[in-house]
Amino acid sequence: MKHARLNWVLLLSMINFGGCSLIPEYNRPEAPIESAWDRPVNTAVTGADRVTWQAFFHDESLRVLIAQALEDNRDLRVAALNIEKAQAQFRISKADLFPSINASGSGAAQRLPGDVAPDGTTGTTHQYSSGVGFTAYELDFFGRVRSLDQQAQERYFATFEVQRSVKLALIAQVTGAYYQLQADQQLLAIARQTLISQQHSYDLVHSSYTMDVATELDLSQAESTVRTAQASEARYSRSVEQDKNALVLLVGKPLAATSFKAIELDELSVEENLPVGLPSDLLAYRPDILAAEHALKAANANIGAARAAFFPSITLTASAGSASADLGHLFAGGQGAWSFIPSINLPIFNAGRNQANLDVAKIERSIEVANYQRAIQEAFREVSDALVARASLDTQVTAERQLVSANARSHNLAESRYLEGVDTYLNSLDAQRSLYSAQQTLVMTKLSRINNLVSLYKALGGGEVMGSRSL
Repeated sequence: MKHARLNWVLLLSMINFGGCSLIPEYNRPEAPIESAWDRPVNTAVTGADRVTWQAFFHDESLRVLIAQALEDNRDLRVAALNIEKAQAQFRISKADLFPSINASGSGAAQRLPGDVAPDGTTGTTHQYSSGVGFTAYELDFFGRVRSLDQQAQERYFATFEVQRSVKLALIAQVTGAYYQLQADQQLLAIARQTLISQQHSYDLVHSSYTMDVATELDLSQAESTVRTAQASEARYSRSVEQDKNALVLLVGKPLAATSFKAIELDELSVEENLPVGLPSDLLAYRPDILAAEHALKAANANIGAARAAFFPSITLTASAGSASADLGHLFAGGQGAWSFIPSINLPIFNAGRNQANLDVAKIERSIEVANYQRAIQEAFREVSDALVARASLDTQVTAERQLVSANARSHNLAESRYLEGVDTYLNSLDAQRSLYSAQQTLVMTKLSRINNLVSLYKALGGGEVMGSRSL
């Protein structure tokens, strides 16, 4: 009997996996982007050429922060749990391909009076049974269950890619917060240095004022520069503390003070020789594009399930075991019992429900096609914007370095001329303001340049092409 039941299960499984499929043939939609970038780039890219984040970021302190964030960030934990959830849901849909075999046992007792008993005598009857079987197992001749199984699989793959996208975004957020902290600390240092310089100038003007050499206007102008520098110092001090809080939140745990040590932006180098490749390479590396394509494939599989609803469905209920009126004889010889109940359901009239479900499935596929193509266009724009900014930012940093040097010389000359009494303090004040403004702008441009490289790295899909997608 055991071999017979095993043969039944194998036969039903072969029928299930051997049925037809009504899923439409999947054809990847055309990518609505140009075939090449607008400017020359490094197109020699293969899977082996992808730059991992450990190789892209050269600063060891930043690499430690990224590793901690990938371990403790709560958003990333939620994304990982969503993968486990999707994986479990896929296993549930996979189980529908096989019959659910259960063992059962039951007992019943019944007493009937003589006037209603079949033999006209009052008495109590007993019935006991035990067996193994399955209930309402669908033979998937038209692929409805397998279509739903494929849909669940594609949704799992989409969730996996979403997790990769969250990971890549987290790396970019951590680096952005870290670089912003370094920039604000550098701006704070400039503000403090400027405050010391302007306080010294104020002391000189005040001394000259007491000797009736400087005017009260000179003294008021000198004081205004000191107060402005004090306000800037307070503003950047606040920004530095807020940057630290943002970094702690992204990492997901308290950080040691050494994690916030100030480093010059010029020393925060990253890998600049990024293999950009062709625009079509984004289809293989961008996790958001891959997630959109898996969502499209899931919608395509759902059409197969909707089509199968138009065809008959066959379900089987079967069991084998023993039955007896006496519990003590339940497993005695000759007490074997079995049942086999096939049923077929043929849809005739349901007020257009099946057609409406099919229409919905087709519309959902069209929506996912639009989402997929939009994801490609957004990726193309992000890479193009980063490439456009890359060259201009290099030129801008060079020009602003020269501007700082020129303003520094101008400030020194104006201050010397004022101290020698051949020029007014207003010119010295203007030179101080120009130098301070140029120093601030240079820091922010350096920050924009390094953030641009990170944005390009993120826009290209990072360094992890694929990960483990075990089911």
